[in-house]
Amino acid sequence: MLDIFMEYYPLFLSGLGVTVFVTLISCSLGTVLGTFLALGKIYGNKFVSAVVRIIISIIRGTPLLVQLFIIYYGLPSWGINLDPITAAIISFIINSGVYQAEYLRGSIQSISGSQLKAAQSIGMTKWQGIRHIILPQAFRRVIPSWTNEFIYMIKYSSLAYVIGARELMTEGKLIASRNYQFFDVYLVVALIYLIVIIFFVAIFNRIEKKVAIP
Repeated sequence: MLDIFMEYYPLFLSGLGVTVFVTLISCSLGTVLGTFLALGKIYGNKFVSAVVRIIISIIRGTPLLVQLFIIYYGLPSWGINLDPITAAIISFIINSGVYQAEYLRGSIQSISGSQLKAAQSIGMTKWQGIRHIILPQAFRRVIPSWTNEFIYMIKYSSLAYVIGARELMTEGKLIASRNYQFFDVYLVVALIYLIVIIFFVAIFNRIEKKVAIP
């Protein structure tokens, strides 16, 4: 197994680089999207809240693989052609954003509403109170959920291989098709995923302890 990694490590590392890049971009922009969706669902008017609920229901109720196929294979019929990496990132952002919206919604609603009322009583507007009082606490409380989402996204990124994105799983498949050592190659891929996940979990745990509310 080690000899396989040493022989093909440039391909494994290249695929890993794409996997980490896609995951970081997807989760980061998914956080931005999820924040707007959560705020719209909780604090928006009836129309905005209803639209957000529909979007969340659609995305959560359909498989990520189907969403990926719609974006990569479906959009060209509308004249929108995307390369595999871009299509994967867009679909992952949408999917991650919806789930992060629900994580953040729960975190926001766990904070006493009296804090927002107190902020308004000293002259803050509603949105100033949300920005300066509610969100800083909510972001700290939601870190464990973000950690899980990041882990899921690292693993879900392997779905990008079905549209030809050259991420870790794709590189593993190509290597296995060359030497026919499928068990050993995929075992190497699995161990790489495991090591990367352990590394990022340790980082998130340190961040969570550092910003924890006393």
